Amino acid sequence: MPPLKLFSVVIPARDEEESLPGTVESIHRAFIAAGVPHQIVVVDDGSRDRTWEVLQGLKERIPTLAPVRNTGANGFGRAVICGLDHSKGDAVVIMMADASDAPADAVTYWQLLNEGYDCAFGSRFVEGGEVIDYPRVKLLVNRLANFLVRVGFNIRLNDTTNAFKAYRRTTIEGCRPFLAPHFNLTVEIPLKAIVRGYTWTVVPISWRNRKHGVAKLKIKEMGSRYFFICMYVWLEKYFSRGDYRRK
Repeated sequence: MPPLKLFSVVIPARDEEESLPGTVESIHRAFIAAGVPHQIVVVDDGSRDRTWEVLQGLKERIPTLAPVRNTGANGFGRAVICGLDHSKGDAVVIMMADASDAPADAVTYWQLLNEGYDCAFGSRFVEGGEVIDYPRVKLLVNRLANFLVRVGFNIRLNDTTNAFKAYRRTTIEGCRPFLAPHFNLTVEIPLKAIVRGYTWTVVPISWRNRKHGVAKLKIKEMGSRYFFICMYVWLEKYFSRGDYRRK
């Protein structure tokens, strides 16, 4: 595989004025220290607070920051797709605006992609992984959902629903078009990549609950949407006769 030249970080953000400075600055510091050429694409997804103004201020002192506004319909998945469309890297990592993902883990992803993998997935629930202050109800729902995905697709990945994953650009393009407009995009991309034959590996990662703002994921709203996307990709896996597999 050719060596990678630029790592694009895509961060969807809605009403994250308090979290973004620490998140963006910590990513930038970690990547500079590790010598990772990068671009940080933060997508303002219809924020009603000072998110856009905060991003403009950050841009003055962080030259690799490239803020954009999602001017279309809002939604986590739509914001991520907007960020992917505006990113310039030949590899991309999706991270959260609330600083729940560790920049050091993103550096590890970059190294794995440079070893030749198409995808680098993290798991908070393998040896070496860590979760800090995870809400109990969400944790139980998370483990049940990931168990069902793992069994249904017969894969060893046990943290599919976590958005924090990295991909080569060729993988992203090979998984289009994306259907999920909300948080269910977090399972659509990795499951499509696996089903379509892209190479992947799993490493332990850490996760820390947000310090500012409120979580945007609403379990009651997302159950049927996750089910729809999983069934859509499941049907592709078992009934498409390989029409969409990597050539």
